Amino acid sequence: MTKKIESFKKATGDTYTIDAADKRMGKVATEAATILMGKNRADFAKHEMSDVVVTITNAGKLDIPEKKKAEIYQSFSGWPGGRKTETLEHLRVRRGIAEVMHRTIGGMLPQNKHKKRLLKQLIITE
Repeated sequence: MTKKIESFKKATGDTYTIDAADKRMGKVATEAATILMGKNRADFAKHEMSDVVVTITNAGKLDIPEKKKAEIYQSFSGWPGGRKTETLEHLRVRRGIAEVMHRTIGGMLPQNKHKKRLLKQLIITE
């Protein structure tokens, strides 16, 4: 005898738009990370991924203070001498403000196998 297990019905295709004009980068990133994880929903569960798309518009008009522009982004390859550092301002010039927001929001998401999937649901327009 087999039982058919029915799963809960999930809301699909929710789209959220965040206007970043004249807002601080951390406030926008926190709001986007919260929505991507699904913590703004009443049926939030840590083990379930929410099916939402977050669009951030006017990212080029973000309010970034001078002190924050000197913040250092680091990566490490694992090899001796493999540490690479870069300031926020240099990264913004080299790759664009979208990459800066992408890395900032990525740092706020849980460090597990769903992180890449969640970041694919993030759309940033300048």
